[in-house]
Amino acid sequence: MEPVDVRAMQDLTGKVAVVTGASRGIGSGIAMLLASAGADVAIVARDKAELDKLAAQIGHLGRRALAVPFDLNRTREIPQLAEEIAGHFGRIDILVNNAGINIPKPALDITEEDWDRVLDLNLKSVFFLSQAVGRHMIAAGRGGKIINMSSQMAHVGYYKRAAYCASKGGLLQLTRALAIEWASHRINVNCVAPTFIETPMTKPMFEDEAFLADVLSRIPMGRLGKTEDLYGAVLFLASPASDLVTGQSVIVDGGWTVW
Repeated sequence: MEPVDVRAMQDLTGKVAVVTGASRGIGSGIAMLLASAGADVAIVARDKAELDKLAAQIGHLGRRALAVPFDLNRTREIPQLAEEIAGHFGRIDILVNNAGINIPKPALDITEEDWDRVLDLNLKSVFFLSQAVGRHMIAAGRGGKIINMSSQMAHVGYYKRAAYCASKGGLLQLTRALAIEWASHRINVNCVAPTFIETPMTKPMFEDEAFLADVLSRIPMGRLGKTEDLYGAVLFLASPASDLVTGQSVIVDGGWTVW
């Protein structure tokens, strides 16, 4: 038997990736991960200053970066966004739909505005960006990888997260639907479903000791997630190693959903 070229299985050299919500936290880490694996990266978020800093870091890795300040709630402009990125790099091979929001409130207190803000970003914008990028991938005929940043809340319920759970559950079903439709074009569509990840943005949430204790009591491995805990799943789904994997949710939750 021939030896396995493990590095080639995860090599993204020559690929172009798009990462949304890339200005900080998980998105920033994923952009650096994909660049470290050899991809050129278009980074999308609203904060231009943070995007420019990240673009410089990607450049130091010897990869090309395109910083695109954009509000994904402007869904009618999403096709132009995809055109800009494809025009700049000449191709799009990987899309990571990472941008998301949560407005934690008891179900009885959620307003229509709250509901729309969560569903519009977490689900609606993901569909229309995937649609726009999918068109480019299909026209190019090279296949592609779409990775949706879902949540363990697509698989379980939790307090004060009715809208969030609905958005992530919908995202899981959207992933499955697109995976079926685009499989013949060799476009793999999958989810990564993390547990609670500690980032600068979520850190204040865990200062509530009762909340932290409840969360940790549900994770058999006994700790919160870190951004780097997601790297293995994302790189697997973005790389040739996952060429026969589609419509799946890779749950990175320390065992929460095993109960």
